[in-house]
Amino acid sequence: MRSEHAVRQALRRVSRKDKAAILARFFKTGKGEYAEGDRFLGITVPQIRSLVRQYDALSVQEILTFLHSSFHEERLFALLVLVRQYERGDIKTRNKIYRLYLDNTRFINNWDLVDLSAHHIVGAHLEKKERKILDRLARSESLWERRIAMIATFYFTNQGDASPALAIAEKLIDDKQDLIHKAVGWMLREVGKRCSLQEEKMFLERYAKTMPRTALRYALERMNAREKKYFMERKKYA
Repeated sequence: MRSEHAVRQALRRVSRKDKAAILARFFKTGKGEYAEGDRFLGITVPQIRSLVRQYDALSVQEILTFLHSSFHEERLFALLVLVRQYERGDIKTRNKIYRLYLDNTRFINNWDLVDLSAHHIVGAHLEKKERKILDRLARSESLWERRIAMIATFYFTNQGDASPALAIAEKLIDDKQDLIHKAVGWMLREVGKRCSLQEEKMFLERYAKTMPRTALRYALERMNAREKKYFMERKKYA
């Protein structure tokens, strides 16, 4: 409990009310928005990372206390501690953190929380394992679990394997949520950048006409003007 109290004090020391108000608007916390009711302290990610390095030996119970917090930055702090412990842990520790992560997805409830953790824990854990969990997450009613499924594939893309990203992108190609469109487009772009531009183009040849415009624009960001025009025209005249 002493460490928990020290972390909470440290977070409050660097918090700023003016920054909290800006973050609340940026992360869409208003009525009817995707993060309705989320609360912010007004702390930057570099500040949180600095505290993670100081308090990375917290117990599971202490981490869960922060992960279950109503404050966004405390949940992010918890997730970054889990990432750090996972990367440094043995097999037993990694199994425990992976299960804890999936058991608490309802608290991983904004895009930055997902994007800074999913591939480091879920993706990394599935490197040599059965990956059906990604299919289950991709079918979830939870926006955040679907985004976890997509972002988790970034781990494999970074290893030069495009197949998980392409498979999950295909499952989410008709998703109704803008935050999933962005995630799909981003991961497709990374396939082209880190694995194979040809594989990305083959995917877009099949889906450019019907996929959401936002996803397509994200996917095309690193292509040249001629390639962008080609795929956007396929969308335009679909």
